[in-house]
Amino acid sequence: MVLDRYDKSILSELQNDGRISNVELASRVSLSESACLRRVRALEESGLIERYVALLDQKAVDLTSTVFVHIALRREEQRELAAFEEAVQGIPEIMECYLMTGEFDYLLRVVVSDMADFERLHNEALTRLPGVARVNSSVAIRTVTKTTELPLS
Repeated sequence: MVLDRYDKSILSELQNDGRISNVELASRVSLSESACLRRVRALEESGLIERYVALLDQKAVDLTSTVFVHIALRREEQRELAAFEEAVQGIPEIMECYLMTGEFDYLLRVVVSDMADFERLHNEALTRLPGVARVNSSVAIRTVTKTTELPLS
């Protein structure tokens, strides 16, 4: 799907506020309400808009620590990669998991309430994931910048 300036404007506004009314959205992007609604529906149907979510304040729900975890597997065989990837999806503290190039095979972003909670997660889940040879963790001191908005230029 080729995006024109209206589509990009709609997407930018929705990334900023997914609960904006169609009336307000149409006004902000300089379209009629019906044209705006047609475009939003087309963006949803094309899969460009995957879903709408509520973003929670991590600290307000007592998940005050973010830990980045590098995982090295024993072997980089397809079966082992698939088993690892399936297993990480069942651990709710793992917010993101990336297959990486370089020294480690995976990078995880994990949220926990404190270091005791991370120790529990490390001992009960991370080191027990299929094929894990090595776990290396880095604790985030504070978040400098964080966004969910993709740059649309």
